[in-house]
Amino acid sequence: MKLFDKYTGILLGLALFAGLLVAGISCTGETTTTTSSPTATQPPVTTTTPAVTTTPASTDVAPLPAKARFRVATTTSLYDTGLWGYLEPMFEKKYDVEVDILSLGSGAAFEYGKRGDVDVVTIHDKPNELKFVSDNFGVERVPFAYNYFLIVGPPGDPAGIKGMNPEDAFKKLMATGEGTFVSRGDNSGTHSMEKTIWTNAGFNYADVQKAGAWYVESGLGMGPTLNLANEKHGYTLADMATYVAFKAKLNLVPIVDKGSLLLNVYSVIAVNPEKVTVVKNIKMANNLVSFLTSPEIQELIGKYGAKEYGIQLFTPCAGNEPKG
Repeated sequence: MKLFDKYTGILLGLALFAGLLVAGISCTGETTTTTSSPTATQPPVTTTTPAVTTTPASTDVAPLPAKARFRVATTTSLYDTGLWGYLEPMFEKKYDVEVDILSLGSGAAFEYGKRGDVDVVTIHDKPNELKFVSDNFGVERVPFAYNYFLIVGPPGDPAGIKGMNPEDAFKKLMATGEGTFVSRGDNSGTHSMEKTIWTNAGFNYADVQKAGAWYVESGLGMGPTLNLANEKHGYTLADMATYVAFKAKLNLVPIVDKGSLLLNVYSVIAVNPEKVTVVKNIKMANNLVSFLTSPEIQELIGKYGAKEYGIQLFTPCAGNEPKG
């Protein structure tokens, strides 16, 4: 009986030891399972802790204010020539604002304005500018610079239109079908001017579009359209500034550069917040109008590109719009 008790005690001790050992293994197993989980499922605490919590409570530091963003729709010629790249940093510094520039044809710029996607438009399409304002989408049309349109083409002038006025040149292009003509075809200010010339020449534009393989619509901005006309050894209507800026890479020369119809005036129009209620930055839009028409910026616009290209790209005209 005593022997049984002795062995019973030994067995109970072994069982107790085994139970403790199993419990320890189980606990260790649970810990191992947790630490072996992919770290990606649990981001480090530092990435979720707001940065402001690292600032001592006793330090009175105000958060940095976010700069207001200001949206401008601009015609491609003002952008492709680099004028906006030149003026934008000056405006941002003066008014402490971040500017978003959207380079568009004038037709698209007007649509962006009507929807309230931009605060101001800078374009060159006078008939549609006047309508934009008369329909109350724009506050006021304010001209600030001008240059001229040109019909450029191959030096050999296959259509024989050199020196003509634009209407007669278009008549001859239509009559002969000689020489490819590349149209912007994008409802831009340049495209609008082209359609005006066709109308003044006595043609319905819808008929021009179907006139033959010699008439090509690019659907592109001014720079790419010049490049396409160059590739096709064709003609195109271009604003003088963009042509001069691209001239070194083109085998195109001015063919038609006379006629009051070729006047090209650039204007700035603030989008009307009373009509387009989603527009909230009318103050900055008015600042841009004042900036572009100020004497110092007018002087810079007049000098822009003159040294590099040997010709004045834009003539300032704030308060004195030319008549042609």
